[in-house]
Amino acid sequence: MQNEGAVTAITAKRLTLALCAAGVIGGAVGAIAVNHNNATAQAPATVAAAPAPVQAPPAVAGAPASTVSLPDFTTIAKQNGKAVVNIRVMGSTKTSSRSMPQMSPGDPFYEFFRQFQDPRGGSQRDAPVFGAGSGFIVSPDGVILTNAHVVQGADEVTVKLADRREFRAKVLGSDPRTDVAVLKIDAKGLPTVPLGNARSLQTGEWVLAIGSPFGLESTVTAGVVSATGRSLGNDSQVQFIQTDVAVNPGNSGGPLLNTRGEVVGINSQIYSQTGGYQGLSFAIPIDVAARIKDQIVATGKVQHAKLGVSIQDVGQGFADSFNLASPEGALVANVERGSAAEKAGLKAGDVVRKANGQTIVASSDLPGMLAVAKPGDKVALDVWREGKIVRLNATLANADDKPAPDEREDIAAADKGAKLGLVLRPLEPVERRQSGIASGLVIEDARGAAAIAGIAPGDVLLSVNGKPVSSVDQVRDMVGKSSKSVALLIQRGNERIFIPVRIG
Repeated sequence: MQNEGAVTAITAKRLTLALCAAGVIGGAVGAIAVNHNNATAQAPATVAAAPAPVQAPPAVAGAPASTVSLPDFTTIAKQNGKAVVNIRVMGSTKTSSRSMPQMSPGDPFYEFFRQFQDPRGGSQRDAPVFGAGSGFIVSPDGVILTNAHVVQGADEVTVKLADRREFRAKVLGSDPRTDVAVLKIDAKGLPTVPLGNARSLQTGEWVLAIGSPFGLESTVTAGVVSATGRSLGNDSQVQFIQTDVAVNPGNSGGPLLNTRGEVVGINSQIYSQTGGYQGLSFAIPIDVAARIKDQIVATGKVQHAKLGVSIQDVGQGFADSFNLASPEGALVANVERGSAAEKAGLKAGDVVRKANGQTIVASSDLPGMLAVAKPGDKVALDVWREGKIVRLNATLANADDKPAPDEREDIAAADKGAKLGLVLRPLEPVERRQSGIASGLVIEDARGAAAIAGIAPGDVLLSVNGKPVSSVDQVRDMVGKSSKSVALLIQRGNERIFIPVRIG
């Protein structure tokens, strides 16, 4: 099991992405290990059922009219803290020692150590691994929300309430894609925290977190929403709520609350160079977490919707190329064969501007919208194509369904003994416009004979033995008719060169 206090290095700026559970057993893997095990970790306080609006402090007499009064979080901390829990997890990992201590068979401890000796020359034993995090009660009968990485790999999960009672918890289910897990303890009449609406959050709005950073239970920290709909670029569908609330290892899984005492997110990750808080924390929107929770409670598993496209941002250059009024939308770079997108008529080069009436500004807005959708849901897409808006209707598929094999996979296994070693795909319309190449095949991978000849991924194959090619079938046919070698015309940057490749 990996220590949950680990952080993942972000190469561009040498920042690190830290999962916020103290000394955990699960989720984060990275270049910088930060050990935050807290053997005496206490549970955060629990939350009261009814939200209470925050009362601003009375204005000071004679103060200037422009004076801004800060919110008073005492009522929220007192009431809702009762439903925040501390989560302790225990797992195990294998440790080994290559040899026994040096001692003679007559030594009284010889037999004791020999029982741990590995017959292959080393000893193996299970070493306990501990971790901690936070969570919050959403149902009086003991349903608790937390992060998936808090309980990942745990053999035993213990929940400690604000009133100091402790319960063994059952993990009803977890979803690594959204980092949400649902626990259940055998208790009744528990205080709960009300769930709010993350979509109504505004940048600059006050929020607070309650949790157990470094095992310091019932810790309250506050700040403002720095941004909404933040994509972290780590293959997650989640559009995070970014805040400047102080979040540290042990806060993972705890609630992020608005000034009405409603949970709007689950504190999950931080950006840091040290593994500790540096002003950037991220929470999973409660809308996403609630959908995951409902599925897990009902079925024990989670299904995610899938459109089946690869997308990228629309920069100013793309906007100018496509005659868009503004650089907004999700540019479709590739459409998966047999996918919901293909069935709806989406094509590479389309720009998705709206989905179910919701404007797509950044490309991450599209997967963010799909994060709260279910397989079978209908999505109306407003697409910019050839200078006008086209309405397409898609029925979302299940993300667990295996995609149909595409052309590039076919060619990888279709040299028919020629062993050319090329993985090819047709040029996308946007690539043809940008490069000025009318037809050709992008070389996605070069192995074997092609790699030896000097062909590299990113090259564009224009012709084989002097004959232009625009499809994988053409290449396959021409290579099949050649006996010893083929002459490939390659476009590399602004240069065109012939490269002979031996067939073998």
